[in-house]
Amino acid sequence: MGHLPQRTLITPRERLRDQVAHHLRAALISGELRPGEVYSAPVLAEDFGISATPVREAMLDLAREGLVEPVRNKGFRVTEVDERDLDQYTEIRTLIEVPMVGRITRSASRAELERLRPVAEEIVRAARDHDLIGYLEADRQFHLSLLALGGNDRLVETVGDLRKRSRLYGLTALDERGRLVPSAQEHIELLDLMVAGDAEGAEQCMNRHLGHVRSLWARGDKEQGPA
Repeated sequence: MGHLPQRTLITPRERLRDQVAHHLRAALISGELRPGEVYSAPVLAEDFGISATPVREAMLDLAREGLVEPVRNKGFRVTEVDERDLDQYTEIRTLIEVPMVGRITRSASRAELERLRPVAEEIVRAARDHDLIGYLEADRQFHLSLLALGGNDRLVETVGDLRKRSRLYGLTALDERGRLVPSAQEHIELLDLMVAGDAEGAEQCMNRHLGHVRSLWARGDKEQGPA
C-alpha cells in the first residue's frame, strides 16, 4: 500500500483531522495518491508522523466527498474520475461562475477586487516555480474568494465541492510541459477586466478559462498515460 513523501504538520489553529484532509486532497490533485490504488491509514499516518486515528477520520471525510472509497480490511481506494464526470462538473461550474463573474464585476468595488491581485500573482509565481501545491492552493483561494464577493455562501460551498471532485489528474505532466503558466495568467487577465468594469469581457474570460482547464485535464490524462 502506497506511501507519501514525509510531511511536516501541523499548525495549532486547525484540527489535525482537517489539516491531514487538506494535505491528502493536495496529494490527490497532484497525483501523489493515484487513482485506483489502495492506501492504508496506518501507513499514511507513518508518513505524516502522527497516529492513525486523524488520518482515518480525514479519509472518511474524503470518502463523503467522493474522492476515495473504503476497502474492507485494507484502507481506502482513490476513486477515478472519467471524462463524463469532468464534462458535467465543468458544465455546472460554467453555469455558476460565468454569470457570477459578470454580476460581481458590476457590484464589487475596485478595492475589493484589487485585494485579490496578490493571490492572482501568486498563482502565476507558483506555476513558474513548479510549486504544484502552492499553485492549487492559490487557485482555490482566488476562485472561492472571488465568488464570495457575491455574498452567497452556499454557492461558494458548491463550487468548492465541485473543485474537489474535479481534481486535476496529470498535473505533474502538464507542469513539465509548461502548460500551467498560460492558465495561471488568465487569472490576472480576468481580474484586470473586472477592475475595468468590463462585465461582458470578464464573463467571456471566465468561460474561456474553465474550457481551457477542462482541455488540460483531457490532454494531461492522455499524454501521461494510465497510472
